[in-house]
Amino acid sequence: MTYDTASANPLAGNPLETREDMSRALLDLFDPLLPYFSKGNARVRLDGAGAHFDRAAADLEGFARPLWGLAPLGAGKGDFPHWRRFAEGLANGTDPEHPEYWGTVNGRDQRMVELAALGFALALVPDKIWEPLSKRARANMIAYLKHARQFDYADNNWKFFRIFVDIALDRVGAEFDRSLTRQYLDELEGFYIGDGWYRDGNVRRVDHYIPFAMHFYGLIYSKLVDDDYAKRYRERAVLFAKDFRNWFAPDGATIPFGRSLTYRFACAGFWSALAFADLEALPWGEIKHLCLQHLRWWKDKPMTNRDGILSIGFGYPNLLMSESYNSAGSPYWAFKAFLPLAIADDHPFWTAKEKAPAPSESVSPQRHPGMVLMRAGGDVVALSSGQENLQMRFGTEKYAKFAYSARYGFSVEADERSFAGGAFDSALAFSDDGLHYRVRETNAEAKLAGDVLYSRWSPFKDVSVETWLVPATPWHIRVHRINSPRPLQTAEGGFAIAKRDFDLDVLEAGPGSAHVIGDADFSGIVDLGSTVSRAGLAQKALPNTNLIVAKTLVPQLRGEIPAGETVLITAVLALDDPAAASGAWTTPPAAPDISALGARITKDGITVSAIEAPGQMP
Repeated sequence: MTYDTASANPLAGNPLETREDMSRALLDLFDPLLPYFSKGNARVRLDGAGAHFDRAAADLEGFARPLWGLAPLGAGKGDFPHWRRFAEGLANGTDPEHPEYWGTVNGRDQRMVELAALGFALALVPDKIWEPLSKRARANMIAYLKHARQFDYADNNWKFFRIFVDIALDRVGAEFDRSLTRQYLDELEGFYIGDGWYRDGNVRRVDHYIPFAMHFYGLIYSKLVDDDYAKRYRERAVLFAKDFRNWFAPDGATIPFGRSLTYRFACAGFWSALAFADLEALPWGEIKHLCLQHLRWWKDKPMTNRDGILSIGFGYPNLLMSESYNSAGSPYWAFKAFLPLAIADDHPFWTAKEKAPAPSESVSPQRHPGMVLMRAGGDVVALSSGQENLQMRFGTEKYAKFAYSARYGFSVEADERSFAGGAFDSALAFSDDGLHYRVRETNAEAKLAGDVLYSRWSPFKDVSVETWLVPATPWHIRVHRINSPRPLQTAEGGFAIAKRDFDLDVLEAGPGSAHVIGDADFSGIVDLGSTVSRAGLAQKALPNTNLIVAKTLVPQLRGEIPAGETVLITAVLALDDPAAASGAWTTPPAAPDISALGARITKDGITVSAIEAPGQMP
């Protein structure tokens, strides 16, 4: 029998329309984990791949992360037959004398992350995992949590983790130093930018950690605690919802951008948390639709291994795009999407009729992440000023491309010594030897003027580039002004689309343009009048580089620039319609005037919040 990757997905065949459907989805995703629980139920080990933390912490991660969905199920009176495993696992994992002891926290530690899930579960379902414990086991649990919380947590969303531990300690009647709770609540306030947006720490980036971490935890806090912080979290979530809804395409896909994308449908966690917090930031029918439609998008993706366990990857198993902190249990943060299972059947989230949000303006500028969102057919594209993440594997691809697409995702590069074979989708690459290459990694400056983005960056120390991004729906235009003291080779890519077997796709390339036509998509790139000539190339990207599909085609423009100043002007089009080759592709936009673009930025440009030095924002 031929292995069908999509049907191995536990969501396959689930309509995901009702509370019962969501409950079934959660259990179907959880059940494949059961054979991998250890004898004492404290550890879940799924494969032999490693993360930067120790194996015991990875095993705890496999045990704890499903609780982000299971605890809401239990709180909502849903049937789950394996609570005994979790109660026993908690007892054994926190018992220093048990062979499955999780290990002692003695500094900043991955265990701190996973203890937040335990704190959350202890707060929501103490009858399932606390009350069954013996007096000794309860004492061990409290001692373990109190010991861990005395250490310094990472200066980002991790601060919420100690707060969740503290909520649990409070619920079980333990004595602890509550001033530490207040300290972290105050420090989290320092990450707030404005208009509902945060940074995830004192960093020059804004990504999905804002909805599925900062807002997610804040909204849960606002449901469990009534104070001024809770009020602020709710007010900010209302503001954020109006921007974040524009990150979602009509089919439920969201724009993959930034790190930790292996958490997959955690991207719906913000909508789920609004339901849990009883906060109607948008009409309930729209919140319900954004949540469930996103889950439905995942139904046919080969995102699991053949036994139904969530893989590391995004659209398919892919270690190449992972982070150093991704263990085999990491993807189960996706269970954050199941938070609505905690609320009753008669909650308006469940009783409302699903309604797709009314289409917003075709272009939505967002200063804080440095993006201009635009609709193109059934896709939503974020033109991006570029952000900075030089710590993560492929941080450049995850943060600094010119555009990110809900339908086409983005690609990471498989070989830093293959300029000729690079995908370079939504990027401009430079090479001085034809072998190695440089792309935008960070910006010296990034501004937004209306719907035009500007950035100034350097691929090499002695080379400067100014880039303007201009929406021309369904196209977008890129203008690059380059100053180099030496000749360089360049490659610029459009969007990556799925490649079919048997070379059934159409690949066309010539002077100044290239396009590819797949089974369901068109992607093209055309030169609009650069100061040098460029040749088109239909690049067959290396496999397993794109996040959504394993094999792709990327239209590119390649050429050599001389020493001195060069201007490249490019138009890019990708649509979920192969017939675009005889439609939109035949009428590219006009080249903008570079001096007019520069004047507009000078007159109206405001600095992108994400790249402001931390502490400089008002």
